[in-house]
Amino acid sequence: MSSPEFMGVPATPGRVAGIVGALGAAAAVGAAVGVAAERVLVRRAIRPDPERDEPFGGLRGRVVPVTASDGTLLHVEVEDPPEGSIAHRAADGLTIIFSHGYALEEDSWHYQRRDLRALGRLVFWDQRSHGRSGRGPKENATIDQLGRDLEAVIEATAPTGPIILVGHSMGGMTVMSYAAHHPEAFGDRVRGVALLATTSGGLADVPLGLPAPFARVFHGVAPRIAGALAQRKELVERGRKAGSDIAYVLTKVYSFGSSVPPSLTGFVHRMLSATPIDVVAEFLPTLEAHDKTAALESIGRVDTLVIVGDADLLTPSGHSDEIVRHVPGAELVVIPDSGHMVMLEKYPEVNQHLRELVGRVRRGIAADSGITA
Repeated sequence: MSSPEFMGVPATPGRVAGIVGALGAAAAVGAAVGVAAERVLVRRAIRPDPERDEPFGGLRGRVVPVTASDGTLLHVEVEDPPEGSIAHRAADGLTIIFSHGYALEEDSWHYQRRDLRALGRLVFWDQRSHGRSGRGPKENATIDQLGRDLEAVIEATAPTGPIILVGHSMGGMTVMSYAAHHPEAFGDRVRGVALLATTSGGLADVPLGLPAPFARVFHGVAPRIAGALAQRKELVERGRKAGSDIAYVLTKVYSFGSSVPPSLTGFVHRMLSATPIDVVAEFLPTLEAHDKTAALESIGRVDTLVIVGDADLLTPSGHSDEIVRHVPGAELVVIPDSGHMVMLEKYPEVNQHLRELVGRVRRGIAADSGITA
């Protein structure tokens, strides 16, 4: 008598045990997520929210339209320094350009835009296919193209004068890509770099807070699953717009390392949910394949700041250690009780380190000009 089958596979005793074990593990994980969701949502309902009146996503600058090398329109905003500010007194024309992360948008730099305007001309932009920028061709959803996009942003907003490049997560990869394309700019136009919660390569090996076997399976199937979901975009987007408590919980777990105000979690959740699922799918392969370690040599010519949260599950601190290993003079800051969205979660600390970086760069510019800063 032949063995019974399960989904077309002969159900031998060993396979049955494996199937039962896998189903049991899946049920346990599902139950754990459900319990976590219930706890988070209950806390969200009863916790005070000191940031409830913060205008997340409501700060706007002077719009500078930029066209990328392939014709994609990029949404770029500039914040000019106020009269009487540090930047006005220095009169060195310093421009600080902020590049955001995967599935986010320029508004993720909310607290930096709000609090650092006195430091220089601030430039924020939505990377291609994100936020208010135009939808780029699928074949150009690559880190290399993002580096070329950053080049276009620099040419449009800071054609002359010194520059500091700041990148978070995928935005840090964008900075590395620009360095790979234009190593000669570092030490000349580019005088400083800040890399937040990012990596020079190896994302395919990140455990994501999961047991190693589960993480390997996830990395193996994630691009295919994302691609399949992108084929059902309308259905998926309707579900995302309807909202999901589980998605809210996952946002909290993978974005933060401490208990943040519910409005801050909601803000990040809205940015992630607003990124179309096909954009998420298109950029996933380039993130996993990203390796710009060689570009760190040119970045090492300038004052470099590397910041990471000690509870970052997406780009763990070991990735920042690796960056600093290739940029020996870099300042490494590991911020306690902070996750991947470190510039929002611990913005006072991040902003202070950015101020100090700008101060060092500005003193260097003054010294090169023979001026006492």
